[in-house]
Amino acid sequence: MSEDARIEEVAAKWKDVPGSLIMALHEVQEKLGYVPRETAMELAKEMHVPLARIYEVLTFYSFFKLTPPGKHKVQVCLGTACYLKGAAKLVEELKDQLKINEGETTEDGMFELELVRCVGCCGLAPVVVIGEKVYGNVEPAEIASILSEYEK
Repeated sequence: MSEDARIEEVAAKWKDVPGSLIMALHEVQEKLGYVPRETAMELAKEMHVPLARIYEVLTFYSFFKLTPPGKHKVQVCLGTACYLKGAAKLVEELKDQLKINEGETTEDGMFELELVRCVGCCGLAPVVVIGEKVYGNVEPAEIASILSEYEK
């Protein structure tokens, strides 16, 4: 099924449901990983919604991504325990090594940096999560080694 056909399907499902634009955008992002401009334009056309309205929703909610996600999502926990044990230093080290800021993806598309509130591993603070793997008691000096596991 082509991307256009999928967008038409999503639009058909939601266009007659009042207040459903956000649900349609969630579905698009679930299928594509983000909401490309071309897709937003097609959705606007199919749902008879101004493109400006779609971008109001996309830019208001931090959940939505306008750029492709990285192959590996790097999450740094900033919950109380992690923060007190130096998570901010981990964030700075990741920004320096990846050359991106939070919410961004590296130029090569390999890594995406996300800051999260709590991953529920307080006893391992500070914590970095990449994909499904949890790294506990992380020191800034370990970041390069951790990232190298994913660059292969």
